Amino acid sequence: MDMLVMGLCFTLIGLAVAMLAFVAATRPETLRPAEQPEQLAAKPAAARFFSERIAIPAAPAPSIHIPVAALLLEIENHVRLEQAAAESFVAFPSHAQLHSKTTSRFVN
Repeated sequence: MDMLVMGLCFTLIGLAVAMLAFVAATRPETLRPAEQPEQLAAKPAAARFFSERIAIPAAPAPSIHIPVAALLLEIENHVRLEQAAAESFVAFPSHAQLHSKTTSRFVN
């Protein structure tokens, strides 16, 4: 019985501390002391992670133009190789086939 009463006391104390912390964190701005306009102007601007200014590069970086047809052929070849690997694994499942490297240039 003594342990139950002690547990209830500790629970109530913890609840009271949590309530005080919640009230202090959600206190409206009007209860805080008003700052003078001189004090507001004297404060340095807070550093922000996201800036309102957007840096636009002077010249876009040169990009490599690859024809779409060439990319489609590479993707089709990759799909064929992966399907063949899956079919061979289904036909003869083994640990070595499961962990073997692909012959495709794309890395999974």
